[in-house]
Amino acid sequence: MDLELDGTVKVLLHKAGESNSFIREDVDRALKAMVNNVTPGRALASLINGGQSHLNAAVRRCAAQHLSDVVEHMGPGRVLSGIKDVTDKVLPAVAKFVQDGSQETRYYGRKMLFALMTHADFERMLEKYVQPKDVPYVKETVGSLKQKGLGEMPIVTPSAKGRRLHTGTADSSRSASVSRDSLSAGDREGYEMTRKLGPRNTLESAEYVKVITASLNAKDFRERISAIRQLLADTESNQDLVVANIVKIFDAFKSRLHDSNSKVNQVALETMRQLIPLLKEKLSPVINMLIPALVDNNLNSKNPGIYAAATSVIQALCQHLDNYLLLQQFCTKAQFLSGKAKQDVTEILAELVVELYPRKPHAVEQKVPVVLWHLLGNMTNSGSLPGATGNIRTATAKLSKALFAQMGQNLLLQAASQPPHIKRTLEEFLDQAT
Repeated sequence: MDLELDGTVKVLLHKAGESNSFIREDVDRALKAMVNNVTPGRALASLINGGQSHLNAAVRRCAAQHLSDVVEHMGPGRVLSGIKDVTDKVLPAVAKFVQDGSQETRYYGRKMLFALMTHADFERMLEKYVQPKDVPYVKETVGSLKQKGLGEMPIVTPSAKGRRLHTGTADSSRSASVSRDSLSAGDREGYEMTRKLGPRNTLESAEYVKVITASLNAKDFRERISAIRQLLADTESNQDLVVANIVKIFDAFKSRLHDSNSKVNQVALETMRQLIPLLKEKLSPVINMLIPALVDNNLNSKNPGIYAAATSVIQALCQHLDNYLLLQQFCTKAQFLSGKAKQDVTEILAELVVELYPRKPHAVEQKVPVVLWHLLGNMTNSGSLPGATGNIRTATAKLSKALFAQMGQNLLLQAASQPPHIKRTLEEFLDQAT
């Protein structure tokens, strides 16, 4: 199949621009099967050749989506290894996708950057393979990802023309479903609820969002506290309304989780702890905006009440949500935070490894060792990290032992390709465990 792949993928991607939703869905299934069954290097080359510079925005989006799956499957180590027709093709394509005119295409470009940017050779490879004019923009995007995380997948609202066509054929009806299969479970539930609301309730829903978000962003701290408590009451009494507007509501609420007023900050954290068991997996569309808001300042707070409340929220997330939703964010934070927050997040990551590995071994092996090499590589003789205020030797040892307990000799085989001091420190930690 590899020999005919370029031509086949080019035709399939062209069909992704069709208006017929049946054809688009069949194209998506065919490309997923291709990604899962052919040589990854050939898959990425065919997707880039067929879709990177296509004039149709839908084709570029489709190519970026499936390319991000290939990049995730290969992992940053292989993609950035410098192999001909891999590194030299992927990085320029990603640089182009993150600057695309389509929101969705840019999202998939950022998703690939998010996976690659933690690798030790990322910046060197970026400078080597990406055109100089694109490098500053890519670096700016990486800086934003480090600060804010990946964020949720943008949901593009159908045009008015598309909605008018909705009442005709079965095909247009299916198209009006906003490609529900492509949405996450939380997004899908929120979309279905919005669709079920009648015209009157839709107006009420929009008005509710307007009022609650304005109150959450009010200048008076007492009004912000009142709005936080009102959100909890509304979630308890009318959860469907909150879930239907969860992205807009939590876009305002996240700022209260690190409010400059300590009273508001603590009330927001304590309320978040109560919201998690009510909403559970319905929080999945906003989890990438919540975790940075929770950990970046609160886990280094000198206010014991705020620190305790933030720790309690994170424990609730680990208890009530699928930990796979948390893995990438905690991997990123373990590398880019400092101080006590870095230590806490590393310890949480060790616990996620134990819970996740039996059911998501590939995800753990792809994401977590990169974090461990970073921690071991930057550790000083005292067991601390540059820029850190605390000793995280214990946390790094805990992560090392958790990974070894799950991966066994595979972890040591990976360590063999790391610099000698990383391998030596890992062996030291593991010897202490025996």
